[in-house]
Amino acid sequence: MNILVINGPNLNMLGTREPNLYGNATYGDLVNYIEGESKKLGLAATCMQSNHEGEIITTIQNALGKYDGIIINAGAYTHTSIAILDALKAVNLPTVEVHLTDISTRETFRKHSYIALHAKKTVQGKGFEGYKEALHVIQSLFG
Repeated sequence: MNILVINGPNLNMLGTREPNLYGNATYGDLVNYIEGESKKLGLAATCMQSNHEGEIITTIQNALGKYDGIIINAGAYTHTSIAILDALKAVNLPTVEVHLTDISTRETFRKHSYIALHAKKTVQGKGFEGYKEALHVIQSLFG
């Protein structure tokens, strides 16, 4: 199985960005973690990160026919982007939403997720482990 892992704005700043919330591990550490966990499950994960909404949308659209599922941490676009939701709905691939922090306990504006309207599951507040759980969820959808 081929899994596309999309990380949105500011995830490239892990290790620097608000370490009290996100820790000291870097985005490179996250990619290594995801790739390692996917290999353990016999999956192939392709990771991408973008700070640009249009690039994320194009990546989702291009996933059709290439990937079996999508794991997405859309960052702040989670709360603002109907366009990313529409792209996910258009390709209709099994999708799991991930957030490193528990967005339900943060600022009020973070409590609403457009992505959750399409995702099979949302995993939040588990740090890197949330991506591992998301890989398991995607794998389980295929029996």
